[in-house]
Amino acid sequence: MSRLRKIVTIGEILVEIMATRRGQSFLEAGDYRGPFPSGAPAIFVNQAALLGQPAAIVSAVGEDAFGAVNLNRLRASGVDVSAVAVRQGPATGSAFVTYAADGSRDFLFNIAHSACGTIPFDASARAAVAGADHLHVMGSALAAPGLAPTVLQALDAVKGQGGTVSFDPNLRKEMARAPGLRPALERVLEACDLFLPSGEELFSFCEATTEDAAAAELLARGIEAVVVKKGAAGAVWYDGAGRYEAAPLAVEEVDPTGAGDSFGAAAVSFWLRGLAAPQALARANAAGAAAVTALGPMEGALDSAALDAMLRASD
Repeated sequence: MSRLRKIVTIGEILVEIMATRRGQSFLEAGDYRGPFPSGAPAIFVNQAALLGQPAAIVSAVGEDAFGAVNLNRLRASGVDVSAVAVRQGPATGSAFVTYAADGSRDFLFNIAHSACGTIPFDASARAAVAGADHLHVMGSALAAPGLAPTVLQALDAVKGQGGTVSFDPNLRKEMARAPGLRPALERVLEACDLFLPSGEELFSFCEATTEDAAAAELLARGIEAVVVKKGAAGAVWYDGAGRYEAAPLAVEEVDPTGAGDSFGAAAVSFWLRGLAAPQALARANAAGAAAVTALGPMEGALDSAALDAMLRASD
C-alpha cells in the first residue's frame, strides 16, 4: 500500500464558548457552554487525523487550560502538534458565539492579541511544512495579519516541493475588512488544486453568475476540482470529468459550527487518496452532517469506521 500523503495547515487554535439559547445577545448577560476546542484549521486537521490521514498544524496556544484543552484533543485524534508553540504571556485564542432565531451566528473573536495572533515561519514551522505533501489553507488564517505571511511562505514551499494545495475561503463577515485579505485570497486561489467554497463564496472569485458556469470558469484557471458546500442542501463536486451531487443526509442539527471544516477535511483526505469523486463527496457530505449533531465544533467528528457506518445507514 502506498504511503498516505501528509497534510499541514496553519492558523488559529482557540476555544469556543457558545450561547445556550437562540436569540441570545452579547449585549446582555446569558448562559454559555464551553470551552470547546476550536479554530477552523484545528477543526479541519482534527477530522483529517481521525480519518487516518497524517496531519499536522502550525499554530500557538497559551500556557493555560484553554491551550491544554486543545492540545489534548488534537493529540488524542492523532494530530502532529510538534509545530504548535506553547507561549507564556498571551492567552489561548477564544471565540464567543450567539445564534439568531434563523440559525445564523455572530462571533466575538480574540485572535489578533492571543497566542496564535502571530505565527512566525520559524524552524518548527519549516520542519512541519518540509514534511508535508499537501497544504490546506483556511481564509480565516489569511485574515489575520500575524498569520497570513506564514501561510503564504508555506504555500510557496509546498508548491516548490511538488505538493498540492486545498483552499477553503471561510469568509466570515467578522473578517471581511481585514487589510490585505483580498490579494492573499487571490494568491492562494492561483496555487489551488482543490477549492472548497461555501454557497455564495463561489461567486466571489469569478465573473459567472450561475453555479455551473462559475465552477467551469474556476476549473479553466487550472483548479483540479471545485467542491461547493451547501450546508443542509448537500454539496456538489465539479472536476474535468463532470458534475457530481450529494443529497443532504437526514440528521438532527444541534450546532452547525465546524461542519464545513469537517466536510473539507474528509473531501481533502479522500481526494489525496485518489478516491473517485462521487465516493469522496459522499464521505465529505457525511462528515459535515455528523458534525452538526453535537454541540461544539469538534464534538461530532467521526473516525473512518463510524463514518462508513453512517453511510451504510443512510443507503
